[in-house]
Amino acid sequence: MRVAKFASLLMAAAGSTFVISVAAKLPPLSDEAKAKAAETAAKTAWTDKVGAFQLCKAMNKAAASYQAAMKQGGKAAATPVDTPACADPGAYVSPVAASAPPLEAAGAHSPPKTALAPPSTKTPAAAMPKK
Repeated sequence: MRVAKFASLLMAAAGSTFVISVAAKLPPLSDEAKAKAAETAAKTAWTDKVGAFQLCKAMNKAAASYQAAMKQGGKAAATPVDTPACADPGAYVSPVAASAPPLEAAGAHSPPKTALAPPSTKTPAAAMPKK
């Protein structure tokens, strides 16, 4: 009897902890986290397309092998069904890298700004104001 009460009390505590943790509000994602999530989603979508392409090629190969085996055996093979051609997804291109401006547009090759003061002075380091 005591064990049953303890077990029900323990289950109630665990249930309330679960409800509280589910109800807690998560902080919004940072821009970096959003970009990483978009990158992961794009990579997953591309991987799925590659898998579908490889499956399509394998099915075509199996169908051709079946057709050839039926012809060799002298049996009539089933009439082939027209299917769409296998679409090669190509190489993976990151959407983040594609949206970033080229280095020239980002100012990577821009000349340095005009100096406002000479690079060095004759003032001793001890006399210079501290920043």
